[in-house]
Amino acid sequence: MKFTNSVSALLGFLALASGASVQTRDLDYVSYDGYKVFRLSFGDNVAKVSSIIERLGLTTWKGAPVAGRPSDIVVPPTQVANFLAEVRGMTYITMHEDLGKSIEDEAPISAYQAGRAPDISWFNSYHSYAEHLQWLNDLQAAYPTRSQVVSTGTSLNGRNITGIHFWGSSGKGKPAVVFHGTVHAREWISTMVVEYFAFHMLSNSGNAEMANFLNKYDFIFFPIANPDGFVFTQTNNRLWRKNRQTTSGSTCIGHDINRNWAYKWDVSGGASTNPCAEDYKGRAALDAPETAALAAFLRNTKASQGVKLYMDWHAYSQMFMTPYGYSCTDVPAKNTELLSLASGAAAAIRAVFGTTFTTGSICKTIYKATGSSVDYVNEVVKADYVFTAELRDKGANGFVLPANQIIPSGQEAYAGVRYLLLNMK
Repeated sequence: MKFTNSVSALLGFLALASGASVQTRDLDYVSYDGYKVFRLSFGDNVAKVSSIIERLGLTTWKGAPVAGRPSDIVVPPTQVANFLAEVRGMTYITMHEDLGKSIEDEAPISAYQAGRAPDISWFNSYHSYAEHLQWLNDLQAAYPTRSQVVSTGTSLNGRNITGIHFWGSSGKGKPAVVFHGTVHAREWISTMVVEYFAFHMLSNSGNAEMANFLNKYDFIFFPIANPDGFVFTQTNNRLWRKNRQTTSGSTCIGHDINRNWAYKWDVSGGASTNPCAEDYKGRAALDAPETAALAAFLRNTKASQGVKLYMDWHAYSQMFMTPYGYSCTDVPAKNTELLSLASGAAAAIRAVFGTTFTTGSICKTIYKATGSSVDYVNEVVKADYVFTAELRDKGANGFVLPANQIIPSGQEAYAGVRYLLLNMK
């Protein structure tokens, strides 16, 4: 990969000119100029495609190749010709003709005026980490008697895992609905959608249906569960996934904090033991401080008031999924009800803009995943209802989703959440 510092200088100038809290990029910011992203369909030629990826030093966006599913493959300009020669005869589409340009078009350079009541314009662009913290404080200040800014604890680098807790006129302390996003740092749309939920619910709290939701449950939303990784995506590498934790004996950085939860963490096949892998599970369950903090918060919330609904929001692929990730054969006690609710939520999502979400268990729908938050919250915390979702899109843009899709993503996802709130027992 090559590097650039021209964008850093430009964004620094824009920040000074506007007074905005723009996240400037480091001098060693990874440039994806000229990189292409291909969606490759290969049938059952898994071994061949895996070999191509390894030999050419390529990366994938949705895990290792799986038979019968397309693979989204990132190809540097120096390997494009070789890649196309290797996959001759297979079917592919080009998702990003120039990934670097797509990232620049998405860049979080929109100014935010701190200290005012948030409005829908916040969702017209992506934002820096500092602006997200300010926005949460401004949202709370707009509803001071029915909300509070909360934290589950701190990240490896000492950043607070910050969220907002809000409730209705009946007061707080009711069974909780807990959402979090940006477990994987590059999934920026999940940050914005979780914030959209909070904004939409609070700004419509006078509506009879919304008031009923707020009087029935407490809502506790954490838009950025992986703050160190999120900051790194804005300062160094837009496609970074993990946290920023080191592993003794390895020069590679990062734990996948959604493979680090203390339930079925040691089951093989759903995470990597290689510190260089994007799904590296760590040396021990809960050894990632972010995972440990979230787990403790959820256990404490369950003990003090109960957890009615838990959802972990991700991108991309448009899926609404149930436990389990660790097994494609085991099923949770509420499996039939969970699947029915997921199907209803997907139908509600589709009714908004026609966006289709696939439903099913994590293992059967996307891939096997061990040490996941969903399995832990279902079996250890024992929340009443547990789901995870992969937001827009299905691959046309992947992780680099244009900002003009933030609001529709939030609107349709809320329709799915609303269905759950209306139909949970």
